Parts: sequence; C-alpha cells; structure tokens
Amino acid sequence: NEHQYMTPEDEWDRDLLLDPAWEKQQRKTFTAWCNSHLRKAGTQIENIEDDFRNGLKLMLLLEVISGERLPKPDKGKMRFHKIANVNKALDFICSKGVKLVSIGAEEIVDGNTKMTLGMIWTIILRFAIQDISVEETSAKEGLLLWCQRKTAPYRNVNVQNFHISWKDGLALCALIHRHRPDLIDYSKLKKDDPIGNLNTAFEVAEKYLDIPKMLDAEDIVNTPKPDEKAIMTYVSCFYHAFAGAEQAETAANRICKVLAVNQENEKLMEEYEKLASELLEWIRKTIPWLENRTAEHHMRAMQQKLEDFRDYRRVHKPPRVQEKCQLEINFNTLQTKLRLSNRPAFMPSEGKMVSDIANAWKGLEQVEKGYEEWLLTEIRRLERLDHLAEKFKQKCSLHQSWTSGKEELLSMKDYESASLMEIRALMRKHEAFESDLAAHQDRVEQIAAIAQELNELDYHDASSVNTRCQGICDQWDNLGTLTQKRRDSLERVEKLWETIDQLYLEFAKRAAPFNNWMDGAMEDLQDMFIVHSTEEIHSLITAHDQFKATLPEADKERMATMGIQSEIVKIAQTYGIKLSGVNPYTNLSPQDITNKWETVKHLVPLRDQMLQEEVARQQANERLRRQFAAQANIIGPWIQTKMEEIGHVSVDIAGSLEEQMNSLKQYEQNIINYKCNIDKLEGDHQLSQESLIFDNKHTNYTMEHIRVGWEQLLTTIARTINEVENQILTRDAKGISQEQLNEFRASFNHFDRKRNGMMDPDDFRACLISMGYDLGEVEFARIMTLVDSNNTGVVTFQAFIDFMTRETAETDTADQVMASFKILASDKSYITVDELRRELPPEQAEYCISRMTRYIGADGPAGALDYISFSSALYGESDL
Repeated sequence: NEHQYMTPEDEWDRDLLLDPAWEKQQRKTFTAWCNSHLRKAGTQIENIEDDFRNGLKLMLLLEVISGERLPKPDKGKMRFHKIANVNKALDFICSKGVKLVSIGAEEIVDGNTKMTLGMIWTIILRFAIQDISVEETSAKEGLLLWCQRKTAPYRNVNVQNFHISWKDGLALCALIHRHRPDLIDYSKLKKDDPIGNLNTAFEVAEKYLDIPKMLDAEDIVNTPKPDEKAIMTYVSCFYHAFAGAEQAETAANRICKVLAVNQENEKLMEEYEKLASELLEWIRKTIPWLENRTAEHHMRAMQQKLEDFRDYRRVHKPPRVQEKCQLEINFNTLQTKLRLSNRPAFMPSEGKMVSDIANAWKGLEQVEKGYEEWLLTEIRRLERLDHLAEKFKQKCSLHQSWTSGKEELLSMKDYESASLMEIRALMRKHEAFESDLAAHQDRVEQIAAIAQELNELDYHDASSVNTRCQGICDQWDNLGTLTQKRRDSLERVEKLWETIDQLYLEFAKRAAPFNNWMDGAMEDLQDMFIVHSTEEIHSLITAHDQFKATLPEADKERMATMGIQSEIVKIAQTYGIKLSGVNPYTNLSPQDITNKWETVKHLVPLRDQMLQEEVARQQANERLRRQFAAQANIIGPWIQTKMEEIGHVSVDIAGSLEEQMNSLKQYEQNIINYKCNIDKLEGDHQLSQESLIFDNKHTNYTMEHIRVGWEQLLTTIARTINEVENQILTRDAKGISQEQLNEFRASFNHFDRKRNGMMDPDDFRACLISMGYDLGEVEFARIMTLVDSNNTGVVTFQAFIDFMTRETAETDTADQVMASFKILASDKSYITVDELRRELPPEQAEYCISRMTRYIGADGPAGALDYISFSSALYGESDL
C-alpha cells in the first residue's frame, strides 16, 4: 500500500508542537534538513515559516529532493499567487501517494508554524524515510532496525526508540564509528559526557560526512524526551550518507562470495586429484608385495611375514581407507557445491574417477585376501612340522623317563627272601607294571607313527629322529622279555608260601575273636559301676556268676589256637623256611594270648570282692530311704491340712473377728511347736545326701517340697493374722459393725470363684453391681485404681473392705485435724511446745514436736510450730 508509510502520521498530534522545546528542536532540525538540499540549488532558508510562504522555495525543495520538474510557478506577489504556488507543491506531494491531513495552502501562506512544520515532516517522511528498507521492515521501523543492527556491538548503546536512546550521544558516535572508524576513537567516549559525545558526532558528521548540524546538544540533553521527528530526521541523513557505501560493500561481498566459492571448489578439485594420485600410486606399489608368495623354511621367517602383513593392516592400510573415504566424501561434496552454485560438474583426470579408484581398491583387497590365505596356509604347514618335531621329542623324553631303571628292577631277586604277603605284593606290583607296560605300548606306536610322518614330510633333522626311534623300539623288546621271566619266578615262590600263609590266616581268624573276648572280659571285670538299689547290685552279681561259668570253654579255645601256631613252627623247621616271626594277618602273638588269659584269671576274684562290698552299701542306703520316707509321708499331709484349715478360717464368717484372731493365734502356735519334726527330717535328708542318695521310691515328698510347704504355711498364717488385724482396725476406725463385715465377707466369698481370697476385675464388677452400684467404664476404672493401685490384676479382701468402708463410713480429714489443733492452740495459727505437751499424751506430743516445722509467721513467738502444714502432711496434701 503506497500510503502505508504514512499510517503512523495519519493521526499526527499537532498539539505536541505546543511544547516549546520540541518546537525549537523541530524548527532547527527541519531548517537544516531543508538547507542541506536547497544548497544544491544555490539557496537556503532562514525562517522556515516565512521563507516557504510564497511557495517558490517549497517547489524548489521538492524538485531537488525528487529529481522531477514541478509546474511553472506563478511570478506574482499577490496572496493568491502564493496560494497557487503552495497548492502546486501540495499537489505534487499528494501525487507521490502522501495523504495530507488538515494542511492547507492558506495556512502555509499565512505562516502557520504548526502547519508548516507538519508539512515539512510529511516531506521528510516521504522522501527521506519511506524508502528505507531493512529485512522486510521499512520506513520508521526499517530505520530503527538499521540503527539497532549497526550499534549492536557497541557497549553502552541500546537503541530502542528515536528519543531517549540518543540522549547520551553514544548511539550517533557508534553509527559513525561503525562505518568510519577512522573518524572517532569510540573507546575514549564516556557515557557520563553526553554533551561532549553529541557535539563530537555533530562536528564529525558536518566536517567529514557532509551532514549539517541539525540539533543542539544542550537541547537534547536538557529535554526529558527529545523530539522524535527531529532525531529521526537527523538519523535518516546518516542512513543516506552510508547507504551508498553499504551498497558498494554488499556488491563487493557478493563478488567475494562468488570468488570464494570458485576458489574453494578449485581447491577441492586439486585436493581430489592429489589424493587420488597418491592413493592409486600406493595401491600400485602395494599389490606386487602382496603377490609375492615365496615360501620360507622356518616358522620365524613366516611369522615375520605375518607380522609385516598385520602391520600393513593395522598401520599402513587404515590411513589409506580413511583417504579413500575422504576422497569419496570430497568428491560428493564438490559435486553438490557445484550443482548448488550452478557450476558444471567436476570431471577428474583420466583414470582418477571414483569408479577407477574403487576398482583399484577392489583389486588390492582381492590380492590381499589371497596373500593372507597363503600366509596362514604356510604358517599352518610349518606349525604342523614344528608341532610334530616337538611332540616327538616330548613323547620320547616321557617314554625314556618312564623306562629309566626298569630293566634293573626286573632283574632283581628280591622275592627270594620275602614272605608270602611280600611275594603277593610283589606279584600285584608286577601285574600293575605289566598293565602299565601295556598302556605304554600306545606311546611307542605313536612315537613310531610321528617319526614316519616326519620322514614323509622330509623333516630336515629326520636322521636323528630315526636313530632315537630305533633305540626306543629295541629297549621296548628287551623290557617285554624281562617282564615274562620275573612273572615265572614270582609264581613259583608264591606256591611255596601258600601253605604257611593258610595256617597264619587260620591262627588270625581264631585268635582275633578270642582276643576280643578277653579284652571285653577284662573291661567288664574292671568296669566301674554305680548302682542305687540292692536290685541293681544283685543283677550285677548274677551276670558275674554267668561269666565265670564260661571260663572252661574259653580255655579250650585258647588251647586250640595255640596248637595252630605250633604247627606253623613245625612246617617251617621241616622245609627250612625262614620265618619272619610276624603273622601278616594279625598283630597278635601267642605270647599276647597267654598274657591276657593270665590277667583274666587274676581279675575274677577281685570282681567278686567289689560286688560284695557294694551289696553292703546298698542295704545301708535302703534303710536311710525308708527312714526319710516314713517321716516325710506324715509331715507333707500335715502341712497341706493346716494350709486348708487356715484358708477356711480366713473365709469363715462365723464368729467375731476377735474369735477368728484367737483361732489363728492358736494355729500359729501349733505350727511353731511342729518345727522340731521339720528339723529331724532335715537331719535324715542330710544323711541321705552324704550317702549320695538322690531318689526315694517310698515317698513323693522331697526335702525341697517340705521346705517350700513349711515356708508357705508360715507365710500364710502370718498374712492371715495380719488381714484379720487390719479388718479389726478398719472396723474400729470406721465404726463398722460385725454384721456389716459379715455381709462384706459373704459378698466377697460369693464372687471369689477360685476360692483363693482374691477376685478378678470382672468378678469385682459383678460384686459391685450386685450391691447396687451403677458403674460406667470411667467410674469402674477409677475404683480399680483405688482397690488395685499396684496394677496386679486382682482385688484382695482387705482392698475390698477398705473400699467398702470408704464408701459407707466417715473418716477424719486434714481439715478436721487442723480444726482440732486450732482448738488446742486457742484459735492461733501456730501452737507452742508447751501447749502440745499440756494437751496431748507424752508419746503423741513428742511425735508432733519432732515432725512439725517451725512457724514462719511474724505473729508467733520463738519456737512456735506450724500445725497447719503438719495436718496437711498427715493426709498427703500440700500446703495451701
């Protein structure tokens, strides 16, 4: 839209011109701007509102800035001539797509300052600012963006508008320095010197850039918000001053860019040619080396070839692979760049196409693969030869190590002085050797087979292999002959010893069980025994008598066994056989049998004596058991009976508490009188322990049972007496009648389901309910804390009585006691020692004097006592 650049000014606020500071800035700026163009026609203006009134200089200004001819002006000096000239100028402005709002020729002719400044601003917008275009923005926004881009790298510069962003002068200096760094040393400028910065920019622009001074530094600095139109007008001059240089720079940049692309492409072409030549040359030199298949005779040489090949693979080839890959990348990149820059495709020199390099590389890899396969085959062949030679040496060494000394062993006569067991051991050993010999047959055959293969492969040291192999075969034949001769000798000597050996075996078979029998007999005859009754000792005597009855038969077995040994000696003497004196089947000798038999016969009468002594001891122990049991069986039931009688007395409601007390006292005296029976039983128990008697089948009572029962009886009678005493104290203190106590006892006994003098909480609750208590959970919990303060889980009769009497009777309180002391003290708040001794019995008076604290009030004499705190302390209350 041709009017778009005017949109911000369609609603031009002429009231702003009423600000004297802004009007002053606009008059000066617009006048200087007009003169910068009018001087090209050899004229200028002095007063902007007067010099344009006749329209002549206005038309001249438009012709200069537009480069077009306007209609011929009217020469007259009359008002209508002036109006006609101004209208021609205004019509020309409108013909350029500018919409003039409220600006008429009459107002310009009349010298209206606001209208004149508005018209000039419209001209500036259309001819100086409208055509500015920066990255899709134009006019004011384009000019602002241009300023921002140019000043962005500069410190302390942040152009956001056309008023306060320019007050410190740094933005103007930055614009100049960006395009002409030779004119201003920006590093020396200071932000706190705005006037100096502005004047520097104005002076440099006027002197070197032909931009007249359109603003005053003082006006800009001293105005809170400088006039935007004045600033835009002045800044647009910089844009136009530098626009030509920027166009030249842009053209130069475009040329440089094109040349840089060409230079880069040419460089890539040269690099491709160079890399391709070097790679093809390396391939050409490498292929003959890989085609050389001259075989080596030693593994080390072949391994060196393999190592060279590995170096080629690890060290030499990878860089070439990288070069080949880089070559293809460079080629593709070059072609892409040429295509994108509309250049013809690159055609490498003959034989250096990517396909030529690929084919050469393929040929290299084929030769390389064949060379590697040949290397591995040759290495495996030499490895086989080395392996066979080493294997031959190893097997020969093992075989010769095994056969070393074997011929001497086979020729020994060690069997001539050996026993049968030793001969049989030698035979077993010889059989094992024969098995070992047969097992080594395979090794000899393997040695021969390896030697044959080495000969077939034309091994270089075949002669030494054949010599060693022949020596092993000859030795093997000799070992076979010696082995058979030794077997025959061992079998012949073995038969001579079999008869004697059979007799040795028979002796061992009979001597062993007989020896075991004697060992068991000696162990039994010497065995320590512990018995606890006459029955047990009589059982041992019976077993001993049975053992003595077996002695004649045992003596017969001994004689038979000794007869076998006599026969062995006889045979050895007859055939001249040298006996070693040791039976190979047993460690027992005939002398051992004889010695043990004599020991058995000696131990039998000693055992008889020990058993008779134990019989006498057990009889004495039995008498002690019966004596203890007779007393314990009387005392135990007596204690139990007394416990039950005391229990009945404690729950019996017949009779008064005093009668119950007298009955219990009588029980207590009877129990004390019975103590002598307990002491006598303790004496019998001590005798039993000294005799190590720990069981007694004649009674179920032990001394520990009797002691525990006696202690419980004493405790029970004492506790029961104490309970009755407490009941008497409670009755007397609370004023409870005997009938009430009997009722309490009857209720307690009724709900004491276990009859042990204690109620469970559930039974206690039922008892209270039966007596008319209305119990909730909270109330019952409170009562339980009273009757079971220790949290034992049961309610005793005494606790029950205390609770019931607390509920039914009146008791003294701390206040009542305090009131009583006050009477004794004649209404004073303290009491003296003399008053206490005069009014109370001596024992009670001294008790109070020793426990009362001193009275601390000012109204009391020296030595006065505090009966108030004493009364509170009696009932566990704190002083108030």
